[in-house]
Amino acid sequence: MGYVASVNVSQGGVPKMPVGEALVTVSGLFGDSQRNRKFHGGPMRAVCIFSLERITEMRHEGHPIDIGTTGENITVAGIDWDLVCPGLVLEMGEALLEVTDFTKPCRTIRESFEGFHFIRMSQTLYPGWSRVYARVLREGMVRTGDLVRAMRNQSALRNGLSPLLAMRRNRIGTGPPSTPARLLNRLYQVSAV
Repeated sequence: MGYVASVNVSQGGVPKMPVGEALVTVSGLFGDSQRNRKFHGGPMRAVCIFSLERITEMRHEGHPIDIGTTGENITVAGIDWDLVCPGLVLEMGEALLEVTDFTKPCRTIRESFEGFHFIRMSQTLYPGWSRVYARVLREGMVRTGDLVRAMRNQSALRNGLSPLLAMRRNRIGTGPPSTPARLLNRLYQVSAV
């Protein structure tokens, strides 16, 4: 189980600034907006989520990234980010979110990276380092410090999004032969919805 490290909003663009709490709706966080609605926002991309541990690791690599500088609405900590992939359900505060996709980095976030190397967050090039989009299954308040619980989405599993497909989409399990079995076991340890 993890926790909400920060709740972030802006009136468009980056950085998104910490606000402590926000109402999460099917349209996104109350008080938040995006400049380019063609690529950001909408019901399947209502909330952008990222990992505090990944931010910290990229800072150690020399990148000037910080909470909210790449546009995430909710920064979480204590979640195994390697297992965060489409179909995963996250309960945080009063809200229930389902991860729908990995984000695609764009030049808007370039100043968060040494040498403007914003593709450092590309799921294709750096598996497990992308932010994710989520849709809202249950609206509600989310506050900094709220617990975050990751759960398998049983309907996603019934509709063909198997843990192996999820691993393939997340591009994990490409290490030593024991890695896929270890990750599959970890995925099944997540509680069911």
